[in-house]
Parts: sequence; structure tokens; C-alpha cells
Amino acid sequence: MFDRRLIQYFDWGLLFITLIISGIGLMLLYSAVQTGGIRSILYYKQMIWLSGGFLVMIASFLFNYKHLDQWALMIYLGCVMLLLLVLVFGRQAGGSTRWLVIGPLTLQPSEPVKLGMIIILAKYFANAVKPNGLDLRDLIPPMVLTGIPFLLVATQPDLGTAGTIALIAATMALFAKIERKTLLFFILVLVVILPLGWNLLEPYQQERLLTLIFPNRDPLGAGYHIRQSKIAVGSGMLFGKGYLDGTQKMLSFLPEQHTDFIFSVLAEEIGFVGSFAVLFLYLFMIVFGLNVAYACRDKFGAILAVGITAMFFWQIFINIGMVIGIMPVVGMPLPLMSYGGSSILTSLISLGLLMNISMRRFMKD
Repeated sequence: MFDRRLIQYFDWGLLFITLIISGIGLMLLYSAVQTGGIRSILYYKQMIWLSGGFLVMIASFLFNYKHLDQWALMIYLGCVMLLLLVLVFGRQAGGSTRWLVIGPLTLQPSEPVKLGMIIILAKYFANAVKPNGLDLRDLIPPMVLTGIPFLLVATQPDLGTAGTIALIAATMALFAKIERKTLLFFILVLVVILPLGWNLLEPYQQERLLTLIFPNRDPLGAGYHIRQSKIAVGSGMLFGKGYLDGTQKMLSFLPEQHTDFIFSVLAEEIGFVGSFAVLFLYLFMIVFGLNVAYACRDKFGAILAVGITAMFFWQIFINIGMVIGIMPVVGMPLPLMSYGGSSILTSLISLGLLMNISMRRFMKD
């Protein structure tokens, strides 16, 4: 028999914000590709991805999310398998091998693997949580589960997504609670290995970090993206130049304006006021996600909600930080706004799972 409480507890606010942000993203994409000739078809592709994504989002909150506990390992292994296939059959573009071509579709497995990792970690932490916190031995399995996709994504190379995977896992571990001495140990290890990690970076990645510290180091080379993005953001001033009237975009000075730098288009055309409004919408999304986690009565659902919320938070933080010049330039889409089918589908499925948890938050273990 249908439980009416499922409708009573449905998170309409989260659905409403998802629709608004997706709509704004579609408008911005139309503006970003209007002068791009053949690129204009990307707008129609994005409409198709969004339509399919909302259908999948609906499907993702119709079943009981607790069944994911049984399917967690299979989902995780499937995502890792896709990453392994990228190493063998992946398509190369822009110096990276990140995409799988499946018939007429192009899939970027590093997007769904984030959600797959969140689900398997939520399952593990829900069963392993301790009153005094997890010790070093308890954290070895999640470190392995995180390390496999981290290394596979980093070798593509996609350091931005790899870093996001690590940040999501760390956020979930902190929420599950780590023993104090174990946490201090990890902080010490991090301080020691960070300087050593410099030598593991590709030359272009080192250059991007140096450009972040010294913006004028290479204005026409490694610093070009940040420089043009900051010009676009600053030229928007308070109310922007007007929708479809961004000159940085129209003259193609702004690189990757339909993907990683879509927020620069927003800032130039709608200004500080519009940018602040969009950031406020994202803030509401994060708050809704945390509220779902807080209200959930079972550990698996609460940790799963925290992981999904962390995924959105870190992607938003890194993307916008990159656009305004306080973070290095990495391949990081802005959720629900940047062009990309894999990102759109992963984001909408994740939001559907949040709504799923919210609908069933009255249920006990």
C-alpha cells in the first residue's frame, strides 16, 4: 500500500532549486555558444541531456534508497571498470584521455565514479562507525576504495576530478568521525607529502600552480585562461552588460566558455547581482542537502546525503574559485550549468537520491 508520507516528506524546495539552476544554465549555454557556429548544436544536445537527466532523476527517487546498500559494490566496480576501459579505448582530447565513445554517445566515466564511490563509502562507514571515532585500521578499506578511482582518474590526467574524489572521501570520513590521534596522524602525513607531490605533477600542472601564485608570469600562455576569465568577471560590474551581450564571449577571448568557464559568462552578462543570486541558489542546495542528512534516521542515508552534498560543494567551490583566480585552472564543470552529458546525468541522479532520502527520512533502520 502506498505510504502518503512519501509525498508529505518530499523535498519540493530542492526540486524547485534544481529546476531554476538548470534553467539558468541552459540560458547561459545558449549565450555561450551563439557565436560558435557549429558549436551552437551543443545547446540542443544539452536540452536532450537535461530532459533525459530529469527522467533518470525521477527514477532515482521512486525506489527505496536502502536497496543501494546491496548494490553498492556492483555499482562501484562498474564505475571502476569504465575507468579501466578509458585507459584502453578512451578518446584523447586536449592532452587528456577521459572519454569513452559508445555509439553516438560520449561518456566521461570520472563523473559517475564519484557517485559510485560515495555509495560504497556510505555503506562502509554506516557499518563501521564507532562512538570514539574510526582508527587507522578502520580507515584502510575506505582509503583503498578511494585510492583506486583517484589514481585511475589522475593518470588520465585529470587532477581536478581526482582531487575532488579525495575531498569527498575526506568529508565523509570526518562526518563518520575519526579518532583524534588518527586525524592528527593524517594531518602530519599530508604536511609531509604535499611538498613531495610537486615532483609528481605534470609540467603543465606545475605551471598552472605557479601562474596562480604569480598571475603575470605567463599572460599569453598558462595564465591566459585566468586572465581572460577575470577580465570577463570584472567587466560585468554590478548589473552586467546584458544577456547575450558579453564581449569577452562574443570575441572568443574567453576559453572553454561553455564548459569550465560558464560562470564567467554569467558574471559578464548579469553582473555581481546575478552572480550573487546564483551563488545563493547553490547555497540553498547545499543547505537542503545537509538538512536531508540531519533529518535522516538511518546511518547509511545520512552519510550518503553528506557525500552527495560534499560532491556538489567541492565542485562549486573549485569551479568558481578557478574562474575568479583563487584556484588553479583544472577541468571542473559547474554542476547543472556547464555543458556535458556525463556531468548533467550524474548531478541529476545524485539530486534524485537526495530527494529519495528526504522522502523516506521518517523511516528507521
